[in-house]
Amino acid sequence: MGAPAEVAPSTDVDRRLAVQIRGVHKSFARPVLDGVDLEIRSGEFVALLGASGSGKTTLLRILAGLEPADDGAVWVPPARTVVFQEPRLVPSQKVWRNVVVGQKGGRGARAAARAALDEVGLGEWEEAWPATLSGGQAQRVALARALVREPQLLLLDEPFAALDALTRIKMRQLIGDLCAVHRPAVLLVTHDVDEAIVLADRVVVLTDGRISLDHRVDLPRPRAIGSPGFAELHQRLLAELGVREVDGETLAPSYAAATSVAR
Repeated sequence: MGAPAEVAPSTDVDRRLAVQIRGVHKSFARPVLDGVDLEIRSGEFVALLGASGSGKTTLLRILAGLEPADDGAVWVPPARTVVFQEPRLVPSQKVWRNVVVGQKGGRGARAAARAALDEVGLGEWEEAWPATLSGGQAQRVALARALVREPQLLLLDEPFAALDALTRIKMRQLIGDLCAVHRPAVLLVTHDVDEAIVLADRVVVLTDGRISLDHRVDLPRPRAIGSPGFAELHQRLLAELGVREVDGETLAPSYAAATSVAR
């Protein structure tokens, strides 16, 4: 392989594209990404599925600039943010300061934080300390922190994985609504097939370091789990992931047992 790939601004390529990846390779003890090609249009929501170890988080980290690619070309927007599994709030800073942490201060900072917190339903919590928040509230603060930066690319690394089922559904709806308003390009890394179908314009599956499926979701919104088109796509994606269902029970020991995103 050649020299490590550099992440370049996507303004150098097709301006309709927020992300363009060509022939990206990455290895650790073994090859993780093996010649990945991917494009994401401005305002497009892409969900990335794959078993643990398929390279999902590695690809996200490369797009975020947190990990260099070994080879290939990567173009991304200059304005991009990441929401991780954990909220990663600063415990010694109040909620509003966590929203604008790392940004320039001034009069506008407090107003910008308040506006972002209003958007995620936490306008009354700006003076709270992170330790007083529930898991779902803390993740809403993390989302506000990402959106206040007005990203052209929003990277979501299993942001609902640590939440209970009901909170997860509410956060899923919130993400969908906010992305529809702000229209960043979005890459969501997830293990949840239903989540991918509900939210995404396209669903991409990574298998053994390569994209094995890139499917546009043409179902009308809002999308209902269990509707005929939804169920058909659900089955197709499960099959692509090596999962099968027998009498309504999902049989996929290696996939279903995965509780965190691996490289």
